[in-house]
Amino acid sequence: MSEVITPAIIDLAVDAEDKASVFAHLATLLEQDGRLNDREAYLQNVQEREALATTGIGFGIAIPHGKTDAVNTVSVAIAKLAKPIDWQAMDDAPVDTVFQLAVPSASQGDAHLKLLAALSRKLIHADFRAQIKAATTPEQVIELIGSTINQTLEV
Repeated sequence: MSEVITPAIIDLAVDAEDKASVFAHLATLLEQDGRLNDREAYLQNVQEREALATTGIGFGIAIPHGKTDAVNTVSVAIAKLAKPIDWQAMDDAPVDTVFQLAVPSASQGDAHLKLLAALSRKLIHADFRAQIKAATTPEQVIELIGSTINQTLEV
């Protein structure tokens, strides 16, 4: 499996009450798609990382992530939330779009840092955020961001 982002790990209508339920939902999608070998260990890793500092970067966006042996392949799961939730984001705005990274511990270099940087570079642009938020199918999301994410990991 070489694709970092696929329709199977994108949900554009997530009904969640809090961060933990978003983490859990996206972990389930990743597990169902064969990207995790231990959902609970991955979920714990994401929650521990979030406890260190918020992954809410502002503009209604969060980029939680986990780097652990529980991950089989580098992946980015995406959720658009049915209603925004408090994420203790840097700008105090609630989050409605989540890009959750899953990276194997054994990944070459700092794959998670490369993904974070690539996503951040794209998401600072208001027009790009608007396009992502307006997308109505996983395929539209992949068209917008998939090539950037996949190219980021090519060396």
